[in-house]
Amino acid sequence: MALSRPLRDRSIRSKGRRVPARLLALATATASAWVIAAAPMASARPDWPPTAGAPGIGDTYFPELGNGGFDALHYDLDVGYTPSSGRLDGRTTVTARATQSLSSFDLDLQQLAVSKVEVNGLPAAFSRVGDEIRIRPALPLIKGHTFTTTVTYGGIPQPLSGPIIFGSKYGWMKTKDGVFVACEPNAASTWFPSSDHPSDKATFDIRIRAPKGLTAVSNGRLLATRDSGDTTITHWRESKPMAPYLATATIGKFDVRKGVTPGGTPIYVATNPTLPTDKLDFYGITAEATDYWSKLFGPYPFEETGAIVDDMPQAEFSLEVQTKPVYSAVRDESTVVHELAHQWFGDSLSVERWKDIWLNEGFATYAEWLWDEHKGRKSAHQSFLEAYNAHGDGDAFWKLDVADPKRDTMFSRSVYYRGAMTLQMLRERIGDKAFFKLLPLWTKLHKGGNVRTAQFTGLAEAVSHQDLSDLFRTWLSTPQKPKLP
Repeated sequence: MALSRPLRDRSIRSKGRRVPARLLALATATASAWVIAAAPMASARPDWPPTAGAPGIGDTYFPELGNGGFDALHYDLDVGYTPSSGRLDGRTTVTARATQSLSSFDLDLQQLAVSKVEVNGLPAAFSRVGDEIRIRPALPLIKGHTFTTTVTYGGIPQPLSGPIIFGSKYGWMKTKDGVFVACEPNAASTWFPSSDHPSDKATFDIRIRAPKGLTAVSNGRLLATRDSGDTTITHWRESKPMAPYLATATIGKFDVRKGVTPGGTPIYVATNPTLPTDKLDFYGITAEATDYWSKLFGPYPFEETGAIVDDMPQAEFSLEVQTKPVYSAVRDESTVVHELAHQWFGDSLSVERWKDIWLNEGFATYAEWLWDEHKGRKSAHQSFLEAYNAHGDGDAFWKLDVADPKRDTMFSRSVYYRGAMTLQMLRERIGDKAFFKLLPLWTKLHKGGNVRTAQFTGLAEAVSHQDLSDLFRTWLSTPQKPKLP
């Protein structure tokens, strides 16, 4: 090393200011390296010079959700929550791979204030544009290279609302003793910076700092819990790819029961102790349904199964949070088996674009019918007829194109039940042998990935050796009540 002595007393004048020599040397070295590196890149690389990443992935329902120019690989979340004030303080590091050479890129973050951004350990310039953080790294990012972005932020998260989720609030929702976190479809970015779209899945480490005496529950496996003064720090890891909206950091007073299902899958169920315990055995049903779906749909795709059962009646829904569905005001056996079916259809296989949401909800609703059939209550055909006969010829139920239901009606009853009807009609057309070969093959081929309707219809035709275009067109998209075959 040539630089062996402190330079604190040495400086060089530059434009009337005294600039420390070591900083000038660093700047000169960086500039020289940039000139040397950039010259050949400019002439040899078709993706040079670097350009700005798009502010969204181009989903027609949520144009600015997700981000262009990179692929998120891993999130390392460190969030602290104070229930008394509702304040969240966080530090999130996103590891990503550049899919183009980037001069700048975006992350989704709603409401919360950003105090600092670093890219590859260097301070980065940033600005807010609506619900986007626009980040300009100190040095451009090269296509194909992996980089890290660390964002320090804080504030009081607010839930979202509107017609999308049945008019209910959703996202980060304050409870009597903590918070209930359920973020489908676009509320993950209300509590951590992300590429908030299901097409950009990643693995997660989630550390939650909460007041001692409360339990913090998240995705995957619990790695560690430790106390630091009046705070308990809980570290969870989801090692399988996960869409950001499926992440949770639910905090409160919970009774926790852990074990293993009869089929060998670890199980973790957290239940608010103020809720009645004699009405529904969440632990038992979760274990049984996880094992049964593993036989029908293919091996369970994650490391742990479970449930988070909280007292949050304002949330008029439950959600298929990856590995541990969250249950609020809706609590019955059908809901449990529905959310667990989503571990395959929605969580492991996530939609590529939100317009294909029937691949989540239609499949999970059909799973309810399969469960009743499994229990000997009624056949899936009987459930189909009940749903079919519940809506007359002129009912608006039949007007919606389930294959493209539009943003504000993407979770309408039609998507759930007409989607399930489509699967029953498919089963009756191709027969049980082909149908129950199709389901586990579908989950195997796309495990951990993203799917679209054309992939499913194509696979159904390949497995059955039939042209099924008329069936899917009739039951998904025809704007009138179909005639029964």
